[in-house]
Amino acid sequence: MVDDMFDPEVLADPYRYYGRLRDEDPVHWNARYELWVITRYDDVVWLTKHPEVFSNAVWRTDPRPPYPAIADSDMTLYERIRRFMGDQFIQFDRPQHLEMRNTLMPDFRPEATEPWRRVVRRAIDDLLDRAMANDRMDVVAELATPLPLLVIAELLGVPEEQRGNLCHLVPLLLNTGRGETDRMRPLAEGIQALMDILAPTVDARLVQPASDLISVLVAAHRAGTFTRHQVLANIVLMLVAGYQTTINLISNGTLAFIRHPAQWQLLRGDPEGLAARATEECLRYEPPIKSIQRICTRDIEMRGKLIKHHDRLRYFLTAANRDPAAFADPDAFDITRAHNPHIAFGAGPHFCIGATLARIEGQELFKALAARFARLELATEALEYDASITFRSLMSLPVTWVAA
Repeated sequence: MVDDMFDPEVLADPYRYYGRLRDEDPVHWNARYELWVITRYDDVVWLTKHPEVFSNAVWRTDPRPPYPAIADSDMTLYERIRRFMGDQFIQFDRPQHLEMRNTLMPDFRPEATEPWRRVVRRAIDDLLDRAMANDRMDVVAELATPLPLLVIAELLGVPEEQRGNLCHLVPLLLNTGRGETDRMRPLAEGIQALMDILAPTVDARLVQPASDLISVLVAAHRAGTFTRHQVLANIVLMLVAGYQTTINLISNGTLAFIRHPAQWQLLRGDPEGLAARATEECLRYEPPIKSIQRICTRDIEMRGKLIKHHDRLRYFLTAANRDPAAFADPDAFDITRAHNPHIAFGAGPHFCIGATLARIEGQELFKALAARFARLELATEALEYDASITFRSLMSLPVTWVAA
């Protein structure tokens, strides 16, 4: 097997490549990029529940240069990006991570996010009304992208006049998972531009708090939990996490339904009853995030392999979520699947804080599509995925339809 995880075929179809690793070498040393590749469901769940061994503080503690290699002239940018990313709360382990996370948790509990369902439903109806005025739409550009941007910007409290810039700047931060040698420059530019946009709002909330997440972070800054820079870094984190992952859930899920018309008809027959299970199956079958990185804090043996202190490892949700040891008929897309303990949102103390909100967006979107369209069809088979090792992102998804 080739060890190039950025090979176009591997990026386009991570299931075959990482599925083979899962079957043949589930704790695999990738010599090309000098990291361990973990692919079995049980192993991934176990390591996510042991952050004292497999630390999330990658940007803060990894002593080695980035992979793939970048231009020497961009190493100063890399160090600046490391400092910025290292201030995001997911880059800490306990006890700091728990303290930081707990400041945000009340706003992401089910009772807090459920009222957003009405907002999501109205936004979806407006977007679909506009899209259906034509005879085709790009699901990524016209539906999957604007919906989560509206929701996360509103939740954070980003002023409306600043939101137009977000859809151009947030995608620049996805360069963290790409392989181009010059990827640090657009990443650094995106970070700086977002900080420049968000800083005045942070300063305004210091003077006059509002009922939004920026005010929650500012209050935690006053209490000493976050520095001002960490407030900005975590606003950017939530913009990226609440934006790109939901884009991928919507677009990947829609494509799965197009390619499995019998499942589409099942959903159309009982959208209210099946929307929740359908969303979970979309998350399992085509997880929005392909892989996540950790760094080892001490020598440890896993499946007969010695993972050493400071070794990098990357676990693949795309492989774990289709592990036959954890899921019956794992390569089948089945929205009636009753037992579905997928880990698209991770597991353990770093389980995705925004999972409940993402589920609401997915459920309402798939219900709305089922109500409006008897059938969705691809307008082209030439689909392209972003060249990212981290995200499973369609670049576009043009479709036509037969209305219900």
